[in-house]
Amino acid sequence: MLKLTPILIAIIYAVVSYKFSAWNTAKTLDRQSTLLRDPLLDQLNSDMANALDLPKIKVHIYEIDPINGLAAPDGRIFITRGFFNKYKEGEVSAAEMASVIAHELGHVALGHSRRRMIDFSGQNAIRVALATVLGRIIPGLGIWIANMLTRLLAARLSRNDEYEADAYASALLTKAGIGTAPQKSLFVKLNALTGSMGAGPPAWLLSHPKTEERIAAIETLEARWGVDSD
Repeated sequence: MLKLTPILIAIIYAVVSYKFSAWNTAKTLDRQSTLLRDPLLDQLNSDMANALDLPKIKVHIYEIDPINGLAAPDGRIFITRGFFNKYKEGEVSAAEMASVIAHELGHVALGHSRRRMIDFSGQNAIRVALATVLGRIIPGLGIWIANMLTRLLAARLSRNDEYEADAYASALLTKAGIGTAPQKSLFVKLNALTGSMGAGPPAWLLSHPKTEERIAAIETLEARWGVDSD
């Protein structure tokens, strides 16, 4: 029974962590967000809603500075204030912003948003269990190894989700008549907008695939669909 203790602790930790994270995320977003209202974006959102046979796509502005999009576990779509400001300043086009919304819709439609919260809790549970076991076997290094293995697992799962959401967005943007060109041009801009130019950690440690790999994946889809993005 003693050998199962770390596993039982990990399971309890995962359940409690998931419940708290979901509750805390929802409360934070409620406090710090407003409904996005912009004529150009509203029209593009309407085009995408029609392509999905939906009455409307609601998008909220999350009042934080970092440039990002977010799909909440409850299905709501958010664009950060920092990202929206780049659009208002002309650094990002309306069509490029629509591609972000389409991408986040992909996370919701494919179940990534809710699963990511569960995965996050589960990965923390795995880290706790591994750290407990490895800490006994390799004192001093056990916790470091547990953290590294968990980080690798999280990065791989996240990259797979990003590719899937990109593909969903490409299909939606094509069906809505917006096309994939804004999606690809935004990927290039994001390097500069988020300050991610230059050397960084290896691709297998990143939560998002490399820009050129994401663009190549979209172009593979275009070739398969017989679509010209230009």
